Amino acid sequence: MKKFIPITIFGISMGFLEAAVVVYLRQIYYPTGFSFPLNPYIDKNILFIELIREVSTIIMLICIGIIAAKDFIKKFCYFLFVFGVWDIFYYIGLKFFLNWPESLLTWDVLFLIPVVWVGPVVAPVICSLTMIFIAMVVIYIDERYKILLKGKFVDWLLVILGSFLIYIAFTFDFTKLIIEKGFIKKFFMLADDVQFAKVVGSYVPQKFMWWLFIIGEFLILFAFFKVMRENMIIKNKKNIILSIKHLPLFF
Repeated sequence: MKKFIPITIFGISMGFLEAAVVVYLRQIYYPTGFSFPLNPYIDKNILFIELIREVSTIIMLICIGIIAAKDFIKKFCYFLFVFGVWDIFYYIGLKFFLNWPESLLTWDVLFLIPVVWVGPVVAPVICSLTMIFIAMVVIYIDERYKILLKGKFVDWLLVILGSFLIYIAFTFDFTKLIIEKGFIKKFFMLADDVQFAKVVGSYVPQKFMWWLFIIGEFLILFAFFKVMRENMIIKNKKNIILSIKHLPLFF
């Protein structure tokens, strides 16, 4: 559990670093303060660099998980943990630097890959808290009870499905915009499309798909607690069997 200390410090530092970069970008493209609709006239080279930055950030977080443990499950958990810390402190950094967001219900742009992710700030924060909780519980159970939680195929399926629903909730607005306005055929050239820029420049998201987000969160947590319960039951049964085997025999 001591590994969480340097990993937490790393996540906090990366969160503030990310916030600093966004401060610079907003000063350039949103000098009066960030809000929707988005600025559709961001330089194509800057947009490309921003995409590279997002990918690089995720790779750095993955590397932390790889370095921190040997087992795949624990590697994944450390990645989830540092991702959650990074994301939460990114918003804390923005609040410190810019006094933004105004509230947890303020809308933000989360990612740009493969389409724009948007949603109220509280939604990614909930995701981050979920990742931190799951990661810490898995590591704690492994170190305290020597049980490395491992799920069945159906459990992983539930997690993947839940994650996909959350992904849809975040990307629904802009995916729908691209399809309904007929830009799907120009998907890989949208950065150069003048008409698409005009559409984005007048589009303001109105309603987040909370019901889809909540179902996704429920499926992930349901699968997690199911796996935890099943693994603990198996461990208890093994302990009982071992105890019986070591009982003295009286004749």
